[in-house]
Amino acid sequence: MVKTVARYFFLSVFLLVAGVGMYCLIKINQAVYQPLALPEDSRTLLVAQGETLTSVVNNLEKEGVIRNPKWLLLFAKLQKQTSIRAGEYELQQGLTGETLLQRLASGRVIQYQVTFIEGSTLAENMKRLSAEKKLINDIENIDAEQYRSIFGFTPSEAEGWFFPDTYTYVSGMKISDVLRQAHNRMRTILDEEWQKRANGLPYQNPHEALVMASIVEKETGAAHERKQIAGVFVRRMKLGMKLQTDPTVIYGLGKNFTGDLKRSHLKEYSPWNTYVIDGLPPTPIAWPSREAINAALNPAQGNALFFVAKGDGTHIFSETLAQHENAVNEYQMRRKANYQSLPPVSLESSTLEPTTAPEGQP
Repeated sequence: MVKTVARYFFLSVFLLVAGVGMYCLIKINQAVYQPLALPEDSRTLLVAQGETLTSVVNNLEKEGVIRNPKWLLLFAKLQKQTSIRAGEYELQQGLTGETLLQRLASGRVIQYQVTFIEGSTLAENMKRLSAEKKLINDIENIDAEQYRSIFGFTPSEAEGWFFPDTYTYVSGMKISDVLRQAHNRMRTILDEEWQKRANGLPYQNPHEALVMASIVEKETGAAHERKQIAGVFVRRMKLGMKLQTDPTVIYGLGKNFTGDLKRSHLKEYSPWNTYVIDGLPPTPIAWPSREAINAALNPAQGNALFFVAKGDGTHIFSETLAQHENAVNEYQMRRKANYQSLPPVSLESSTLEPTTAPEGQP
């Protein structure tokens, strides 16, 4: 009799344990292998820095995406998959709890890109960065010293110190993170090109070469002319001539430049007006490419001191002021001929046609 009772007892315990085990297996199977209840369209999941797997799973349960959060978390502990990485994750239809855990542990976050164009300016690129909704703008309201603590220079010194290229970022990154990448890249490239520079250049340091490279970048319409243009400016510097280049004047005008460069602008003083100042302006006027930096440090040999735009992106280079004036007259006449069909413009509304050529010493 006692043996019979014992057998029934152990059988009951066994069945109870088996039932509980089966129940657990069913729940874990549902939590782990069944597709999540995602909306019809694919969506994203943002995991904040420092957020835990438990908080992520519980939040998804509140949104109706996960039905059995406790069982999924139990499975994660058994599989030792509780570590997750911050970032933005894509959640496609058919995604299971198991796949979600693997994705969160792997850190396969959604990546975004932002591109800075050669010859663009810091102001233009800050607008571009501010428009990136996935980036945190951490430098919008900081002072000059806080800016210096991040980059090593103040905003007034920052122009040109970031390399124009395409950079990858993830949601939640800071604008300063992207700019720091661009700055480190510029430092590396400038140092590499500085080591390969030609002899006898009129630069005291790499910064001056960077300033020249930015001018070359803005003046160049055809890539193969970069070194020729750099050669003109280097020779002018060596002779003590003013650089007299329009892009520096435009940069100095800043927001006051409305698209029409007037003769009066060439006479207005600013630290960047190379029709007024001697030598180089205090900062670059744009973000130069590696090719422009190389051209500034390895300018073409020759005797040309002037150049004028032909209207097709290329230039005519001249050795003397007389030759240059003839070239200017020739191409001005051609431009006038091209615009003969246009209605006349009154003298009151006419402005100086922007030129890309140094006009020679006054």
